[in-house]
Amino acid sequence: MIFLIDHNLNGQAIILFGSIANQGWLDIIPIRFVTFSQMELPIDSDDRVVWRLAQENQMILLTANRSMKGKDSLEQVMREEITPNSLPVITIGNADRLLNDWEYRERCVESLIEIVLGINGYMGVSRLFIP
Repeated sequence: MIFLIDHNLNGQAIILFGSIANQGWLDIIPIRFVTFSQMELPIDSDDRVVWRLAQENQMILLTANRSMKGKDSLEQVMREEITPNSLPVITIGNADRLLNDWEYRERCVESLIEIVLGINGYMGVSRLFIP
């Protein structure tokens, strides 16, 4: 599974990916984190562009604060464009806590792995919050 890491989560993503690796999940499940930079996506891209890029490349968007208002907000885009084959968006409830709270981070890892393992049951679901 490939995750597109929202531009404001790069530091959190490194720590989260490290926790996934330390728990041995990468030996069982192929997981990759890719950044906006790696996808040549400007950090000021609107949510519609980000959503479409993620869906076209079969990536789950991992975010913390995508917009909920406006014609190109993530919420509006999902309402208009989601299909039964769309991958969900995963939103970390508290990105700062992910950095500083080991237990919270572990719960985020558990939730993320649960989603990856059961991805077929989450297709067509717009947004999932973790932990």
